[in-house]
Amino acid sequence: MTGDRMLSAGDIVQITDDRGRHHTLILQPGGTFHTHRGSIAHDDLLGRPEGIVVTTTGGTAYVALRSLLEDFVLSMPRGAAVIYPKDAARIAMLTGLRPGWSVLEAGAGSGALTCTLLQTVGDRGRVVSCERRPDFAETARSNVTRWFAEEPAAWSLHIGDLADRPWDPALTGAFDAVVLDMLDPWEHIGTVSDAIRPGGVLVVYVATTTQLSRIAEDLRADGRWTEPRAEESLVRTWHLEGLAVRPDHRMVGHTGFLLAARRLADGTVAPPRRRRPSKGMPASAPPATSTGA
Repeated sequence: MTGDRMLSAGDIVQITDDRGRHHTLILQPGGTFHTHRGSIAHDDLLGRPEGIVVTTTGGTAYVALRSLLEDFVLSMPRGAAVIYPKDAARIAMLTGLRPGWSVLEAGAGSGALTCTLLQTVGDRGRVVSCERRPDFAETARSNVTRWFAEEPAAWSLHIGDLADRPWDPALTGAFDAVVLDMLDPWEHIGTVSDAIRPGGVLVVYVATTTQLSRIAEDLRADGRWTEPRAEESLVRTWHLEGLAVRPDHRMVGHTGFLLAARRLADGTVAPPRRRRPSKGMPASAPPATSTGA
C-alpha cells in the first residue's frame, strides 16, 4: 500500500463533521450517504486522496479518511459485546504476537479481537476462532470479511466448543498464543495446556473479580503455568483548547480484566511463590498460600 493510494470502491471510510461526530461508509460507485444535514455522493470521494473535505447537499463539511481498525470496531454491528481497542491492543502486546504466529481464540464474539489478531499475525500466520453460538459466529464472519474485504485465508472459524479441538489432534503445542474470552475459562485449562507450545502465552479476558480469582487459582493448581498476572486498562482523553488543557469529563474506564500466564515446559516445576508478609504478621510466620479451586 502506498501513502498516496486513492480512495476506491470497497474502502471503509470515516467522515467526521465539525463537532467530531463520525459516520462510517463503504464506498460504492453511484452510492449515496444520507444524513439529516444532507447527502454525500460516494462518487465525490472515489478516485480522490484521503484527508479531503466533502460537503453535503445541505452545506455541512466532513473530513474523509480511511477507517482505522479502532474506528471500525467501535462502529461495527454487534452480536456479543466487543473487546474494546484498548484491551485488544494490550492482548496483542501481552501475547507478543508477530507475523507468522499461530493464535487460538475462544470465543469469537463479534469479531473485533479477531480482526486485531489477523492483522497482527499477517498472511503467513494463522488464527483459529471458536464460537459456541452460531448467530455470534455469523456476525463475526460478516465483520471480519467486511474489514478485510474478503474472508482471510489465514483464518478458520469453528462453530462449537473449544473442547472440540478444531485443529489437527496430532499437533501438540500447535499455537504460539491462546486468548480466552468466555464465561468459564477454567474449564478449558487442560485443552489450552495441550494446544499451546512451551513459552506460549495465555491471555484470559474476564468481566468480574470472581472469574479473575477462579482462573488464577486454577492455573496455579494446574502447575503447568508461570505465575498469573492480572491488569486492567483505563483510557482518559484530554481536552485541548489553547491553554485550557484538562482531562475530559468522560473516559473509557473499566471494561474487563486481562490475566496472562506462560506455558512451562513439560515436566518443569516452577519455584514456589514467595510473598511479603502482611503488616503486623510476625516475621517467623509463613506467608499465606493458595489452595487452588
